[in-house]
Order: sequence, then C-alpha cells, then structure tokens
Amino acid sequence: MEKKIFEFFTTLLEKVTGISYATEKEYLIESRLNELALSLGYKDVKDIYQTIVKKGIDLKLLNEIIDALTTNETYFFRDYQPFEALRTYILPELFKKREKEKKINIWSAACATGQEAYSIAMILLEYFSLYLQTYKVSILATDISKKCLEKAKKGVYTQIEINRGLPISFLVKYFKQDGAYWYIDEKVKKLIRFEKLNLLEASRKLLERFDLIFCRYVLIYFSDEVKKKVLTDLWGLLNPGGYLILGATEIPALVFSDMEKKIIGKTSWYHKKG
Repeated sequence: MEKKIFEFFTTLLEKVTGISYATEKEYLIESRLNELALSLGYKDVKDIYQTIVKKGIDLKLLNEIIDALTTNETYFFRDYQPFEALRTYILPELFKKREKEKKINIWSAACATGQEAYSIAMILLEYFSLYLQTYKVSILATDISKKCLEKAKKGVYTQIEINRGLPISFLVKYFKQDGAYWYIDEKVKKLIRFEKLNLLEASRKLLERFDLIFCRYVLIYFSDEVKKKVLTDLWGLLNPGGYLILGATEIPALVFSDMEKKIIGKTSWYHKKG
C-alpha cells in the first residue's frame, strides 16, 4: 500500500473515531480495505481512495470503512474475574446505595457484538432477580460499528462464539439452539438497549448518568490525547458512588481528585467518591 493511501485512511479513522493505527499495521489496513473494496465492487483499496479523492465520501461508505477498520474482539464473560466481582461486590453495593432511588444505570461502552452486555444482563437475572422486580435497571450498550450492533441486537451466536466463556448452566438457561445457531432469551434482550455511538461524542450525546461503566480494551486503540478526552468524558458521565472498569492491562491516562482505585478480587475498579 502506498504511504499516502495508508496515511489518508488512518488520518480519516483517527479524526472520526479517535482510533490510532501505527505504521507497522499497514498490512492490516490494506488487507481489510482490499476485502471491503471487493465486497463493494471496487478493484482494490487504491480504487476506493481514488474514488473518494474525486467524488468525496458519503456516510454509507464512511460507515463501511469504520466497520472494516475497527477491532471487535469480545466474548461472553471475558476474563471472568470482573463478572465475579460484579456479582459478589459491585452490584450488591450499588443496589444498597440506590435503595432510595431504586434505579441503576449501566453502560457497556464499545460493546462490539454484545456479549459483554448480555453477560451483565444474565448476572442480573441469575442472582438479582428479586431486585429487578422493584428497581429500574437499564443497560445501555453502544458501539460505533453498525454491523456489530445489528448482530448484537439479534442476539444470535455461533457455536464457536458460545464456546468462548459462556458457562454451560447459562447456555442451558438463557439460550435456545436452532440448527448451527444459538438464540439468546428475550428476557435477557429486554434488559438492554443497543445504540450507535462514537465515544468521542459521548459527553454531548448521552443525557443520562451511569452507576456502572464498562469500557474495556478500548482506550488501547487511542492516542494519548484521545485517551484523556474519552476518560474525562466517561468520568463525567459516572454518578458519584459509581464504578468504572477498564481492560485488565489498561491504566487510566488521568487520575481525578474523586477517583479511588479499588482492588476487588483480581480486578481493578475505579470508584467515584461521593
């Protein structure tokens, strides 16, 4: 791939989404965009580039490029330990703290194909069903990828996807098989609202505040400047007394005066004092 083409698409992606690609990822950009080009009737990535230079880019093509270049790695109960902490400590504490309001808002940011949000919903149904009768518990799951959200909303997964992290007891209780696919139960789906959202626009577009925010393995794709902006926005959207969790290898780019790091089990959570 020519350097100018690589720089064009990486600059476009970073400007729109905040995601930053290093030069050694050139092969990845080229292979993904060549595959996209063929699927859309172009010769190759150079053909897409020349078309955009001549005619500009419409929203549909821009979304296709974003879908092609964003990494959407996820699976049920990823890393497991955060979900164990959620069950044994975080949710019991939040239900106690919100006893007066009887309302808990949860946000799965950059949810990809939905497994994280569904994992949270299954924990709520499995261990906190009594609270669900008297509390209003909502899960917002957002992603920038339209294709990922379409799949997430359907709640239909392959055997390979099911085998990655999902306990057999949850599979039996919350899924039904039809041929080669597994369909998640409607009562799980009802707890979640899926929406398209660019994290760079979260503070402007989200009107609600959250008691729990999952934003895992996302910030690693951003430049330092964008990491700080997104983290600041996430923290601003978190209610006092709420919790933010990042990926196991991620360290906050900023530390806020009301931020308290808590080690719960084998996971690090960031508690907002107040």
